[in-house]
This record gives sequence, structure tokens and C-alpha cells, in this order.
Amino acid sequence: MTKNSKEKLIEVKNIDIVFGQGKKQFKAVDDVSFDIYKGETFGLVGESGSGKTTIGRAIMRINPITNGEILFHGKPINGRITSAWDHEITQKIQMIFQDPGASLNERAKVDYIVSEGLINNKRYGNEQERIDKVKKALLEVGLLPEFASRFPHEFSGGQRQRIGIARALVMEPEFIVADEPISALDVSIRAQVLNLLSSLQEHRELTYLFIAHDLSIVRFITDRTAVIYKGKIVELGETEKLFNNPLHPYTKALLSAVPEPNPLKERRKKLQVYDPTVHQYEMDPPEFVEIEEGHFVLANQEEQAQYRAVLAGSGV
Repeated sequence: MTKNSKEKLIEVKNIDIVFGQGKKQFKAVDDVSFDIYKGETFGLVGESGSGKTTIGRAIMRINPITNGEILFHGKPINGRITSAWDHEITQKIQMIFQDPGASLNERAKVDYIVSEGLINNKRYGNEQERIDKVKKALLEVGLLPEFASRFPHEFSGGQRQRIGIARALVMEPEFIVADEPISALDVSIRAQVLNLLSSLQEHRELTYLFIAHDLSIVRFITDRTAVIYKGKIVELGETEKLFNNPLHPYTKALLSAVPEPNPLKERRKKLQVYDPTVHQYEMDPPEFVEIEEGHFVLANQEEQAQYRAVLAGSGV
């Protein structure tokens, strides 16, 4: 399937997100654009404070956007929208949060936590249907239906995250924002949750925005990846292409920090530190351009020529 024949599920168009007012104003996201195609896992990576979670929360309509627009199925979801469309988006776009402990109501039983969305959106006919939907969601994430009568503190971190996933699944969404869903979990549990997310995507035809700072995980689960630095996307492309042939210095610096399983290679590896002063943007400002099909990079005219020469030399 070619890029042009894929259905765009989410379109983020030139969005700015600004916090504060006057002298205390801070631009967290600066002119960001990308599309997410139906059925894919789109990765958004960057260091802490880069703006990746802010973008995820903007798609969820938790953070208002200052400029630009976000489309779902070609229709705007930000700003003033009809109550019917608002109701539909609430059901079809769900989020899995980073900290499974903080995102679950400790005073509520699992039964209520998972079915809260159903109750608020009146997505069940009778009490038995609600109970059945909760049971089905719990089974899908590998939890026993009888866990519905327990409280979150009675579960491990991995189990709590599964409850968070069940809460999203019970709404029968099309699109899920997964905000660093495994970073708070033990290493031994991470692969289980990633495999669960992949399995659910296949069975339910889900589309994910996967937000992370760990590039090794991004490589494992995503189809395409965008790299964000201080609120701006600096590179975007197919995940394997980005890993095998990074162009932007910041992407190279991030990749150099990924641990090598081979201890000999790890010892020989040189860490790269990104220095923003390497760019000469005063006279020649950068643009976000398609340097090759499906591969975008933030670069000025001089850098674009360099990157094209690199791609030509590598036979890509």
C-alpha cells in the first residue's frame, strides 16, 4: 500500500501550544505537523520536556492548541465542535497514561474504573451489559473478571497498567494515545505489555500514537517515527530508515545513547552530544522538507544539499 493510498486517521496541521501569558509565556510546541495513518503505530520520541506528551494531550483535547488544527477522519476536533461530534470523539480516541498508579482512582474498584467511560457516555443498555463489557475488557488484557471487585492498590504495576488499557478498550476506540505506557514498569514486565498492545492492535484494528523516550522500544513497536526537539519535529520517517540512516544531528545524538546488547560494541561506542549551534540559521532559516519519499527533516538549503548527498552516497 503506498503512502498516498493509506487513510489518514489523524492529521496534525501546523499546531502551536503556548502556556502562560505575557512575559511568562512559553511555547511548548512550535509549528508541528504530521499524519497518522489508519492501522499504524506512529512513534513520537524526544527527551523530557521536548513537547511530546503535550502533543498527545492536545489530540486528547486536554491541552488547548494556540494555532493550527487537529483533524480526525478529516474533521476538526479542536475548538468549537458539535456535541454529537464531541461525544463520538470521546468514545473513539482514548489514552493510556504513563503512570498506572497515578492514573487510577485508588478509592474506586476496578469495576467502576473500567466502566467510568461507559457510564459517562451511556454506552450500555442495562447493568448486565455493562458488567459483561467490563469482564470482556479485563479478559482481553489478561486479567481475571473477578478482579473487578478489587482496588488498584491490590495489584502490581504491570497489572495496574493492564487495567488502564482495559479502561481504554472498553470504549471500543479507533485511536489510542499511548503516553510512555511502559516507562514506569519493571523491565521484566515491559515486553509483556508491548506484546499485549501489538496483539490488541491486530485484533481490534487499532491505531496508536506511541510516545516514548526509549528508542529501542520505539524501534520494536512503531512503523513510522517523528523525533521532536524543544517543541519542533526535526526528523520524521519510517522507523527502520530513521534508525539505519539518521540525518539530523539530534536524531544521531539520540540514537548514539541507545544501549548496545553486545558489551564489546557498547565499550567502543561513542556518545554524540547534540549542539544546536552547528546550524547556521541566521541567514538561511530551516524548513521541514521531504528529503526523500516519506522521510522529512528540518534543514536549511545548505543542510538539505548535504543530506541529499549523504543519501545518494549511501545508495538509499
